[in-house]
Order: sequence, then structure tokens, then C-alpha cells
Amino acid sequence: MKFSSFMKFAGFGISTILFRRKKPILGTVIVTDKCNLHCKHCSVNNITAVIHPYEQIKGEMKQLYDMGVRILFFCGGETFMWKDGDKTLRDLVIEAKKMGFLIVNVVTNGTWPIDLPEADLILLSLDGDKVHHNIIRGDTYDTIFENISKATSDNICFYMAANQINKDCIRDVCEKARDTKNVRAVSFNFHTPYPDTKQLKLSKEEKAKCCDTIKEMMKEGCPVFNLKSAFPYIIENKFPTPCYQCVVMENGKLSTCGRCIEVPGLCEECGYFFVAEYTLLFRGNLKIVFEMLKTYLKYI
Repeated sequence: MKFSSFMKFAGFGISTILFRRKKPILGTVIVTDKCNLHCKHCSVNNITAVIHPYEQIKGEMKQLYDMGVRILFFCGGETFMWKDGDKTLRDLVIEAKKMGFLIVNVVTNGTWPIDLPEADLILLSLDGDKVHHNIIRGDTYDTIFENISKATSDNICFYMAANQINKDCIRDVCEKARDTKNVRAVSFNFHTPYPDTKQLKLSKEEKAKCCDTIKEMMKEGCPVFNLKSAFPYIIENKFPTPCYQCVVMENGKLSTCGRCIEVPGLCEECGYFFVAEYTLLFRGNLKIVFEMLKTYLKYI
């Protein structure tokens, strides 16, 4: 991370904590909900299967930038399926950088060629060892690792949502993150139980066991892009929601925190580690502040 970017984020954090501001710093643009997969835990794919046009997305990016957002995520559906004429996902990332976003990340399922060195991080969904990943996402594991081996940059971060199917695969994914070329780290979430996927949610005891394993892997030197100081809050779901510093834009609609905010009762069962980390950060939790500084400077 550039020193100038670090100073801007530090200034935002200090002012947010001191004055209890609700201004956003992190924004997500949903470029499409179209996806080539039908994962068992996903409730937001192929609802409309619309690929939003370049000019619309560019306008949404400008709106977020004008709101003060400086960390931008492109999400789907599957982001690499996005195309408008001769414009591809790379054009969106380059435009975001030109616009002034300090960090630009992309989320993908990894089944498309990974040629996007302009992104700061490519968050690639890996949901366990080969057997359990393929149970969740179909026969994609080998394709993903072939694409990783051919990636044009080392900006990949595994992105795993722990659920009833893959809860015992955390060690395997951590070791893969440590040992795989072009992979920088791994980031975890717990499954957030939308009404149609409640059977996959973890109990508090299961969450605690997962967090214990993550901490063990951290001690063993695996590159984990999460904050262990937040684990007790995540296990108990005792962190403030929603996260006012995060917003999502989908087809012109702006949502605070995430698309799930309108689902009754879902905030209370939120499994997104970053929501806990950011809300605790901007409430001035000192352990979170120092651990986030260390972690972000290391992996971004």
C-alpha cells in the first residue's frame, strides 16, 4: 500500500471514530448477477442474469467516489463474464484507478482465465479441498488451479465461506494459500443463512472450532487475511450491524452494508468477517485498529 493511501485511510478512520461519522469508505459494484455456476450456498446468482452496461457502471462508480468511497470491489454473479462491446472487466478496473479509487479488488469464482494485474486483490472463491469444493461448486477445482498457475500476477487471495459442507477444510485451504504460486493470502467468512440456505449455517460451537483452526494456521505461518481479535465477536454475532462504512450498488440501487440488509433477521446472523472487522474498527476497538494496520500493510 502506498504511504499516501495509508495516510488517507488513517485520516478517515480517525475522523470516523472521533466524530462517529457514518460516511462510507468501502463500496461494491455488482456488475452482473449472471454466473456460470450454481453453488449450493449462493442465493444471489442468475436472479436477472443481466449484464449491466459500461456507462451505467461508470456512473455508479462516480457516485460512490463522490460519496467518499476509496476502496472499490467489483462483484457478481461472476465478474469475468462481464462484457460490454469491446469493454471487459479490465477496463472497469483501469477506469476505477483513473477515477481515484485507492484500492480496487475483484471477486471471482476462478473458472475464467485470470489476467488482471491492475487489480490490487483478486478474491477467488475456494471452498475446501477438491472433494468438498466440488460438492459445493461443481467440478471446478482443477480448472481453478490451472487458471491460478497461469495468472499474470500474484494478487490472488482465496475467499472461503465456511459452512456445514466444508467446515473441516480450513487447514487444507490455508495450506494451499501458503504453498500455491500467485496466491497471496486467504480470507474467511461464515455462511450467512439466506432463507433458502439455512441448513448450511454453523452453530456457535462450530464457528469457535473453525476460528481455533484459523488461529492455529496463523501460528504456523499461513497467510490469513482476517483479524483474530474480531473472532470472539464473530462467533457470538455480537458486533454492530449494519456497517455504515460499507455500501453496495446494484443496478442503480444503493444499499448500506450489503444486499442482504433487507432480508428480515439476516443481520443478526451475519457471517461476513469484514463487516465485524470494519464496524469494530470504526467503533475505536484498539486491538482491531493495530491488527488491521499490520494485516493490510502486509497483504495489500
